[in-house]
Amino acid sequence: MTSARLFFALGSLLAGLAVGFGAFGAHGLRNTLSAADLATFETGVRYQMYHGLALLAVAWAVTRWESSMVVVAGWMFVAGIVLFSGSLYMLVITGPRWLGAVTPLGGVAFLIGWALLAWTAVQG
Repeated sequence: MTSARLFFALGSLLAGLAVGFGAFGAHGLRNTLSAADLATFETGVRYQMYHGLALLAVAWAVTRWESSMVVVAGWMFVAGIVLFSGSLYMLVITGPRWLGAVTPLGGVAFLIGWALLAWTAVQG
């Protein structure tokens, strides 16, 4: 499978899962979570959707520019979703507050992904 197809598939899957998680949060967790925890869960969903869509941009960029940096950017987005959104989901659902320490690592992965994508575009 080419990198373009892989990132397109991952982006589509992760964005679709964000829709499902959003519905689960809105309907399944609404009556069981505090307003603060529900907002935290929704933040995870929102960033998952943003970066699922970003993976579609990565799939396009892979076909446009021959750079390993764009592939690394894609993997940074995937890592960011797992670390950022995943830690927020787990924090809210399972409760251990130490998971909040993992969330910024996902944010850093997102930032690295965006920087690499921009760098690739500038280097063209």
